Amino acid sequence: MPDSSISNARRRNRRMLLVLAALFLGSFALAGALRFSGWRPQGLKNKGELLNPPVDLRDVSLRLADGAAYPWSPEARRWRILAVPAVDCRERCDKLARDLDVAWQALGHDRDHADVLWAGAVPASAPATSHPRAVVPLDVLKVRLPRAGAPADAVVYVIDPNGFVVLRYAPGFDPADLRTDLSRLLKLQ
Repeated sequence: MPDSSISNARRRNRRMLLVLAALFLGSFALAGALRFSGWRPQGLKNKGELLNPPVDLRDVSLRLADGAAYPWSPEARRWRILAVPAVDCRERCDKLARDLDVAWQALGHDRDHADVLWAGAVPASAPATSHPRAVVPLDVLKVRLPRAGAPADAVVYVIDPNGFVVLRYAPGFDPADLRTDLSRLLKLQ
């Protein structure tokens, strides 16, 4: 009798070990399947359009509207928000300037590591708090940047400290999306 109770206990223990092993290895298999299928949790996805491959602007010598050079200087770890307005976007560009200022201010202490740039003239109504700067050459930027010539509206890009354009925001985007993406990127430094 004692031998049968020992063998029953061993079988039960073996089954428990197999169940635990299946749970442990099954979670790895499920995680691997999700990873290789391309699924990502909603909180880890970027809000803007990820440019793959990123556009390399390192060879473009940007100049500010006053003629001063605007260097890339990767060692400074500065991210850039570049607005490329359409020719005639008046009120929408005014709103975009306010939205970019709010997104820049919402970065908190990290805003010192981000510049707001405009390809062309900064709208007159743009808030001065974010210190938006007009940059040239416009032709080179509009040719190099993907879908920069949006009809009658502005497109916004995020440029990393090295001069690579990594994100694009289509006309009419939510500025909170830009702030979310930028705050994640600035935490990586």
